[in-house]
Amino acid sequence: MRSPFHALLLFAAAVFAAPILHAQGYPARPVRFLVGYPPGGATDINARIVAQKLSETWGQQVVVENRPGASGTIAAELVARAAPDGYALLVAPQTSVVAAPLILRKVNFDTFKDFAALSIMGSTPLLLVVHPSLPPRGFGEFTAFLKANAANLSYASGGIGATQHFAMELLSLSLGVKLVHVPYKGENPAIADILGGEIPFMFSNISAVLPFVKSGRVRALAISSPKRSPLAPEYPTVAESGMPGFDVATWSGLYAPSAIARDLGARISAEVARVLRLPDVKERMIGQGIDPVGSTPGEHLAYLKSEFARTARVAKEANIRAD
Repeated sequence: MRSPFHALLLFAAAVFAAPILHAQGYPARPVRFLVGYPPGGATDINARIVAQKLSETWGQQVVVENRPGASGTIAAELVARAAPDGYALLVAPQTSVVAAPLILRKVNFDTFKDFAALSIMGSTPLLLVVHPSLPPRGFGEFTAFLKANAANLSYASGGIGATQHFAMELLSLSLGVKLVHVPYKGENPAIADILGGEIPFMFSNISAVLPFVKSGRVRALAISSPKRSPLAPEYPTVAESGMPGFDVATWSGLYAPSAIARDLGARISAEVARVLRLPDVKERMIGQGIDPVGSTPGEHLAYLKSEFARTARVAKEANIRAD
């Protein structure tokens, strides 16, 4: 006859083994990637490339589900409240999980309490572009132009709190100038007005604006990431052009509900990182202007904290708020 103590040991072993067995049997049914933006943007493209390859690897469908609205916070809230079993995951840019909680009046989740950061999937640098009618032909000339004419200048972005908005405000703060921000309902309408000469300049995701740069309809001056983009290596970085440390990009992270078993989260993260290292995946992402990353949960969390601190500083100093 087994003693009560022996039974207790067996029970404890079963409890501790459960998450491992769970991770080993995952996924047993389709997995959802929730994206808080319409199809076609950098975050959506990033999610679909990874989802397709994971579907092939896992033998289970990984479905991208678009739930646009409220700067991506609708999708984020759905995942924050989902079961922590790895079947509902969030793919989100920093606009949703960093900027929105800092500048919106009400967000129904806490980025650090409600989510487990699994992996930074990809990073898309921004190009600083100007209408060809503007005189600056390089970044140094552009900063001199801003300082001399700031009172009469405005710039475009894809919306209040968008990465393009924060990039230009960071540049303005660094130069000690104040520009008029003209937010649009999305990046494409903003680019359209740049092309038409309605607004003089903006930071834009490289994948969205590069075709117009190549055709000569806008002029590119510098790139916002710390390294040149393999998609357009001819354009220098802002950092190497006279503003050391300047680093802004639209990056997409993968998140699970915070209560997910640590080993399951680690396995998903490792699988995503493995997929992002595959040559065909890298080629597809770079072709879309996305630099594959594939960080660990610890690396993702550390970067998330640093981005939160920097964005909070810019939001405070530039007085960025949204209704």
